[in-house]
Amino acid sequence: MLIKSIYTLFLALLIALFVGFGIDSFYPAPKYPEYPSKPMMIENPENQKEQMILDQKYNEEHEKYQSEIKTYNKNVSIIILSLSIVILVISLTFLSKIKMISDGILMGGIFTTIYSLIRGTMSDSSIFRFLIITIGLIIALVLGYIKFIRGQKN
Repeated sequence: MLIKSIYTLFLALLIALFVGFGIDSFYPAPKYPEYPSKPMMIENPENQKEQMILDQKYNEEHEKYQSEIKTYNKNVSIIILSLSIVILVISLTFLSKIKMISDGILMGGIFTTIYSLIRGTMSDSSIFRFLIITIGLIIALVLGYIKFIRGQKN
């Protein structure tokens, strides 16, 4: 019994990692801007102007990055949530007769949904955060019904 539980948890973690690393491999995040490092003497007014220009350029790149990463997190959240729904449907339909594997895939879908919710909360839109949490709640309610209530009737 213990080895089955460990296997189920292991399968769930592998599914969540598979989705997470798959997203990272095929839809990489924007690169964080590097701060321009140029050794210079601060006392020289000419160097101070040059440093101010470099600082301003870095700040502009950083603001652009912040905007891009918020959009990226929103997109990743939608992609992962879609994949988690597919994983959950597969678990509850096609693989429902193979309990141990079905439970592992179901738990992997749940972990993937949690990852999607975390990414969704990193977006800049409170409406999007609300929608992603609402979808997560609906998924949890439907899963609970299908797995525990409907499963007892059969």
